[in-house]
Amino acid sequence: MPKRYWLIILTYVITQLSAIVGMPLVVFAFDLSRSDAIAVWSVFSFTIATIIMLGLLKKDMKQASLREDRSGPGKIVLWSILGVFLALFSQGIAALIETEIFGVPAGSENTMNLMEIARKSPLFILLPVVFAPITEEIIFRKVIFGSIYKRSNFFVAVLVSALIFGAFHFDFKHMLVYFSMGVVFAFLYIKTKSIITPIIAHMAMNSFVVFTQFFISEEEIRRMQEQLQTILFGGLM
Repeated sequence: MPKRYWLIILTYVITQLSAIVGMPLVVFAFDLSRSDAIAVWSVFSFTIATIIMLGLLKKDMKQASLREDRSGPGKIVLWSILGVFLALFSQGIAALIETEIFGVPAGSENTMNLMEIARKSPLFILLPVVFAPITEEIIFRKVIFGSIYKRSNFFVAVLVSALIFGAFHFDFKHMLVYFSMGVVFAFLYIKTKSIITPIIAHMAMNSFVVFTQFFISEEEIRRMQEQLQTILFGGLM
């Protein structure tokens, strides 16, 4: 793995951990609430991280632009749109399997916690809608998946990158959901030979989820998920 990839991973890890120190500093300096402090520090730290990561990827972006098999803008847009539906569908099937077969409760605690912060401090919406898709696709698809895929096969690369993806979200109960998303986004990356495709699809999917759940309570979300899964499971049976 190139040195710049390790620097990208290090940047992402430091950014994730920086909230431990950064958030209390924001609270102390600006006398903000906990939710506002999380939002301000998250947007600030991930803005810097995104700039650093893109800077480190300059060489890769230049090489990608010269590839003859790289998809053009039209195909990237088309697969980005299709990717949103593929991601939502695969995520729904994975959640259904988790609930009906493995008994995992519907709904992700990680998502619920993020949405709780977003409702209290709308600035935080920039994290899941903009910064998370960019940094996560760079890390988990471009760097981790891409590096393993060159030396192994699609399944192994997806499995490893999805496990790490789930670990960083501290949501091991829903590992199957993360795996399903990893499969779709990795497929988009390989299909178009451009990391822009899964980034756009990831952004669109997160935007749909965030703006759908923004005005709905956690209890209502869980009820709707359980009803939908019951309908889907009944239909499959």
